[in-house]
Amino acid sequence: MSDAVFEFPLKEKVRNYLRVEQLMTQLKTGAQVQTAPLQMYFFDQLFILLDLFDRLDLRTDILKDLDAHEKNLVHWSQHPKINSDALDQALRSIISLREKLKASKKFGLELREDKFLSSIRQRFAIPGGACSFDLPNLHFWLNQPIESRQQDVADWLSSLTVLEDAIAISLSFLRERGHFQKLEAINGFYQGVADDKNELLRIRCQVDNGYFPTVSGNKYRYALRFMWFSPEDGMGPSVDADVAFSLAAC
Repeated sequence: MSDAVFEFPLKEKVRNYLRVEQLMTQLKTGAQVQTAPLQMYFFDQLFILLDLFDRLDLRTDILKDLDAHEKNLVHWSQHPKINSDALDQALRSIISLREKLKASKKFGLELREDKFLSSIRQRFAIPGGACSFDLPNLHFWLNQPIESRQQDVADWLSSLTVLEDAIAISLSFLRERGHFQKLEAINGFYQGVADDKNELLRIRCQVDNGYFPTVSGNKYRYALRFMWFSPEDGMGPSVDADVAFSLAAC
C-alpha cells in the first residue's frame, strides 16, 4: 500500500512558506532541463515566484521565526541530555543565515533588475505570449550553447539561496514539532481543536484506495473530510466509510 503526506497550513505565514517551497522545487526542476523548449517552464516558475514576492512581506516573518528558533535552541541547550554538537551546529546555522538575510537585498530584487528577465517577464503573463515573434531575444537565448544557458540559470538561482535556506529551516523546525498519531475519520469525517502553537496539519493516509483528505478551519479548530477522487456512478463526492489515517499537528 502507498502512503502520502498532505499538508494544510493553519496560518497565512505558513501558507506562504509552503508556496515558496513548492515554487523553488519546481524552479530547480526546470533549471535541470537541457532541452531549449522545455526551459520555458523555468521562466514560468521564476516569474510566478517574483509575482509572489511582490505581494508578500516574507522577510519580516522569516526573521521573527529565526529569532524564535535561536531562543528555543538556547533554552534546549540547558537540557542535560541534549546533543550539544548538533545543537551548536544548528544554532550557528541560524545565526549565520539571519545575518545574511539582514545584509541581503529584498527578495527577487536582483532578478527584477536583470535586463534580460525584465524584458521578457510581462509577455509570460499572456497565454502563448512567449512565441519567437513576441520575444526574439528569448529565442536567441534559447539557441545559445547549453553551457552558457546553464551558467545564466545558476546565477539567477544563486540570488535566491538565502531565501531557500531560510524557508527550509523554518519549515523543518515546524514539521519536527509534530508527531504522527493514528486516528479514524468516522464516516470519512474528523473534527479537531488546534492548539495555540499549531500552525500546520500533516495528514498521512493511503492513496491507493481512491480518496484524499480535505481540511477546512483555522488556527482554533479544523474539520477533515475524505473525498473520492473519481466517485462511481450513484456515489456522492465524500467518503461515507470509516477511514484510518495519521495526523501530526505541528
